[in-house]
Order: sequence, then structure tokens, then C-alpha cells
Amino acid sequence: MQIDASPTVTGLILAGGRGRRVAGEDKGLMDFQNQPLIAHVIQRLYPQVEQLCISANRNIERYRQFGYSVIPDELKNYPGPLAGIAAGLNAATTDYVLTVPCDAPLLHPQLRQRLVETLLRSGKTLAMAFADNRLQPVCSLLPVNLASDIKTLLEQGERKVDQLAARFPTAMVDFRDAPECFLNLNRPEDWRSPPLICPKPLLGIAAFSGTGKTTLLCRLLPILRQRGIRVAVIKHAHHQFDIDKPGKDSYEIRQAGAHQVIVASSQLFALMQKSDGNHAEVWLSSCLARLDYTPIDLVLVEGFKQSAIPKLELHRPSLGHPLMALEDPNIVALATDVEIPPPASVKMLNLNDVGNIADYVQQFIQHPISFHE
Repeated sequence: MQIDASPTVTGLILAGGRGRRVAGEDKGLMDFQNQPLIAHVIQRLYPQVEQLCISANRNIERYRQFGYSVIPDELKNYPGPLAGIAAGLNAATTDYVLTVPCDAPLLHPQLRQRLVETLLRSGKTLAMAFADNRLQPVCSLLPVNLASDIKTLLEQGERKVDQLAARFPTAMVDFRDAPECFLNLNRPEDWRSPPLICPKPLLGIAAFSGTGKTTLLCRLLPILRQRGIRVAVIKHAHHQFDIDKPGKDSYEIRQAGAHQVIVASSQLFALMQKSDGNHAEVWLSSCLARLDYTPIDLVLVEGFKQSAIPKLELHRPSLGHPLMALEDPNIVALATDVEIPPPASVKMLNLNDVGNIADYVQQFIQHPISFHE
């Protein structure tokens, strides 16, 4: 567990609601990507805090199986997350409590760090995340000495968490660079896959194996770089892979049991993380959430063919594969090595003219196509 300098922080996962938007089910225990939804939140929050606990009002024993303290509300009849926060503050033995909802599986990996740093600089009482043009009141950092004040608010009938910002001096912590980290899975349809949000233009490179996706990227990227376009690339791997080598220190440390290993130098930074062995399919949204968007202009995605993002299809008729553009409405451009009848509303490109493809990509950056449409 990562332990920073003082102050100390308890992570409190709020899972005590009625689940009204999911037909009364206990949302934290609903299956998502082959494990309970709260397990994703635990994986994101656990490395950031000294202690972790769960606010829950039903299925207490099931929640205890995750290995953390479970704290029920002191008030009855599901009074809302404010009551869960009050109970968590009262039970915590650290300086602060960091609250998060149980249905936000893409929590920012620096949530605690940014909240703590901003709060200490500000001299305010509590810190609250700000993203997607609004406060995120259930993602807050509160001192434990607020327990009695919040209990008084509850006794006065207050139930809204966002009223904390009105009642106490609050530091608003800017997460506008990562709004996807605060997405909630509120509805049953959200369970199929988490929503995709990328603050920079996002373009997929789609093709069957052997068409030359990586070859194109290796020719395209130098041209884009010469034009001053900074690119991040996400690549999907369909099989086990390892970027490390036996005999290297980082490999041996990982084999010895480290769940995460960071190798850093002045020129390169690499994070290697083991999966938990459940073989759940990786999500594009999770990969996007790990990117630092500050220094980039474009995200290119190789693979993830089923994702609903704008895509450039590469097609070689000689290989005998079907044309994806006829079935996938997200194909916005098609690069082929021979002329074929163009599908409707699809930009045709010459697969052998990388400069022409670079021109299209540059135009795409200037006028990106939203994958929410």
C-alpha cells in the first residue's frame, strides 16, 4: 500500500444506497466485467490510502468478504450518502476520510494526492473534486473532526452531500482534465461497458490481422511528429504479452510478487501491472483514463474493433476479408490499396500514400468526429 507523508487518509466507499436506478439491487455487488462493481473501485482506491472501509446497509457479510471494515449508517431507512459519510468519519482513526461512490470504476489514480495537496495549500476545511463542469460532492476529502458537525446537520434534516460546500470552507480541486474518472454506472445499460470520454481527438485504426496496422503507424507517426502533432497510441493485445525481459531487475521484482512496478528514468516512464487472474477483457475506457492528455494532440487506437469510436479502416481486397465499413457505422474513412466502390459517407484514402493519410488525420484533429453522436 502506498503511504504518503502526513496527513493520513482513510478511503470510504459509499455503497449504502437503495439502488433505485437499478431496480433495488445492491449496486456495489452487481457484476461488472466479471467481478463486483465495488471490486473495481477498491482496486483504484486501495493504493492511495492508509486504511479502507465500506459504507453499506445491507449484505454486510458479503461486503466484509472483501477484507475491509463495513460501517452501516447510524440512521435508519437509507438516509443517503451524507449519513454514510458521518458514520465513516466517526469510525476513522486517520486524519482525513476520502469518500468515493461504489459505482465509479475509473477513479483517478491521483485522486488522494491532488485533493490533499490542494486542501493543504488552501487552508480550507475540506476539499471536493470538480469535473465535467460541476462539483463531484461524493468525491471529497474531509477531516475526521467534522463528524459531529455533519451529525448535527443530519439531525436538522439535511440529506444533500453538496450542501457541505455551502456549509464549510471548501477547496475545489480541478479534475477537468479527467472527467471520465468520475463517471457513474447508474443504469442497467451502463453495465455493458463504461462510457468512453476522451478530451482529445480519438481515432481508431481498424483492420484484420495481416493488413498492416502497425506498419502504417510506424510510417505515419514520423510524419505527424514532423508536423508538430503529438500522438498517444493505445494498442490492444489479443494474447498474453510481456514487455519486460527475464533477468532484468524489474522483471525479477514483478515475478517476486509486486502487483505494480514503475520503471522510470529521465527519458522513459513505464508502469507494469499484473491482472488479478480473472481474465476479464480490458476496456478501452480504462486505458484512456490512464493517459496524461496534457502533452498530446491525438489518441490513436489500434484494435478495440468493437468500440464505438471513429475509425479509419485499412483494407486489402487481396486478403479476402470482408469490408468492415459495410457493417460498422463508426468507420469514417477507408484506406485501400486498390480502388473499390466507396461506402456511403466514408472518406476514401490510398493505403500506399501515407502523406495523404497524414493529411486526413490532421484534418480530423481540426474537425474531430464525436463518438457520442
